[in-house]
Amino acid sequence: MSDTKLYNHFQQKGQIAVLIDPEKFPGEEALKELVKKAEFAGVNFFFIGGSTVTRDEFEHCIGIIAETATIPVVIFPGASHQISDKADALLYLSLISGRNPDFLIGHHVASAHEVYDMNIEVIPTAYILIDGGTTTSVSYVSQTTPIPPSKISIINNTAKAGILQGKKLLYLDAGSGAKQHVPLSVIKEISQLNIPVIIGGGVRDIETIEQMHDAGANIVVIGNKIEEEIEFLLDIHSYTKTRDL
Repeated sequence: MSDTKLYNHFQQKGQIAVLIDPEKFPGEEALKELVKKAEFAGVNFFFIGGSTVTRDEFEHCIGIIAETATIPVVIFPGASHQISDKADALLYLSLISGRNPDFLIGHHVASAHEVYDMNIEVIPTAYILIDGGTTTSVSYVSQTTPIPPSKISIINNTAKAGILQGKKLLYLDAGSGAKQHVPLSVIKEISQLNIPVIIGGGVRDIETIEQMHDAGANIVVIGNKIEEEIEFLLDIHSYTKTRDL
């Protein structure tokens, strides 16, 4: 396990990550082109992973991205086999909004021996699912129930429990393909806990990204929107340039 260099980077506000699901991006050239366009757009991280990705798909995808990318490559694992020392960091996710022991500790035990000796930054992350108005792959695969977005006190206490357990990041996710994103009111509340906050799921426009950043999100994750419309990266480019002014 390596140092905390990338974790320090996570503490900055107003960042964007592109989530790449290896099973949704067949074709090496298309993947390299995506990486180049995302970097031109000014995104800060690539997150790699998915709920139903095979080991071969994962290893092939992360190998291509690691060779092509000049910005940090971060593993966002959906299972214990989604690990690689080709990445810069691993979000060591515990799904603390659910009560499935496999996703609380089971997958961690299965991969601990390998991860422990890797030269990769491992960041303990409290992963909290928020109901986005539809059954997502992660809630189905993990067999856990997302927290209703109106239950801010439950979300807040769940996040605090994760911090007290020693988690270094909070990742609030409405899930891939969510109809509604994590509410701004929730982001504002959670961002008061003085720990980096990552928000994902259901983000489809620049206005929402900006509002999430203004509400306190350190990193906003974009996935499905870019899968459906890669030219959305041009909008992100315009936004990041404006924020840099």
